[in-house]
Amino acid sequence: MEPETINVWSWIIPLLVGITAAILGYLLGLGKSATSKVMYELRELKEKHTRLEIELANSREKLIPADLPPGNTAIPFNPKAARAAFGKRIKEDDLKLVEGIGPKIEGLFHNYDIKTWYALSETPVAKCREVLDSGGDRYQVHDPSSWPMQARMAYEGKWKALARWQEEHKRGKL
Repeated sequence: MEPETINVWSWIIPLLVGITAAILGYLLGLGKSATSKVMYELRELKEKHTRLEIELANSREKLIPADLPPGNTAIPFNPKAARAAFGKRIKEDDLKLVEGIGPKIEGLFHNYDIKTWYALSETPVAKCREVLDSGGDRYQVHDPSSWPMQARMAYEGKWKALARWQEEHKRGKL
């Protein structure tokens, strides 16, 4: 076969097929390495999450004062310290102290037997949302994401930190 008689397309078509195959092979290989990288990062994040949960549980155990008798995990309420931080009289376990909770929302929580700062601090945000949903559509605008954290500060007697947080985050937004 003479080079003059070979059609130009017989050279171009194999060349285009080769280039296309090379590009597809590169992209498929790139996709596999990206997927494995994402899976590796996901595994690392899950391990970090587990470590942080353990650290959180250990920290919560340390928060309980050592001078309390065994079995009693209640932290005593100090109304004078609360008054000093907020400039007004604070009643123990008044859920309305939490930024974003008013009398009607407090009533909704009482219906779910959540009547103390401790109980609210142990309530997941999803459960808080469920309590709000039980009140109807007009409570949908409220964001309970910070309520357990605020209740924990009140329960633990961290009045200055709670007052500062509420001042910095008006309307209870995180």
